[in-house]
Amino acid sequence: MAVKKDTTKRKTTTKKKTTPKKKAATKTKKQAFGGYAINFAGRRETVEQVFGKKPIAPSEMTKKIWAFVKAEGLSNR
Repeated sequence: MAVKKDTTKRKTTTKKKTTPKKKAATKTKKQAFGGYAINFAGRRETVEQVFGKKPIAPSEMTKKIWAFVKAEGLSNR
C-alpha cells in the first residue's frame, strides 16, 4: 500500500518593513528637574568648611548641603 503525500502548498507570510517613527523636533533647553535649581557660582567655601573635617555618612552630607543652601539663600525659590 502506498501512502499519498499531501501536496497542498502552505501560504508563507512576510513581515512588513516598518519605518521608525520620527520624533518631534524639540531642541529647547529643559529646566532642571522639578524646576528647582541651586546656584553655587561664585562661592568660595571649601568642602571642609561645609562638611567639617571628620568623615561623615552620605545622608549627613545631604543634610549639611541643604542646611548650607538654605542658610546662604542659594535656591531659586
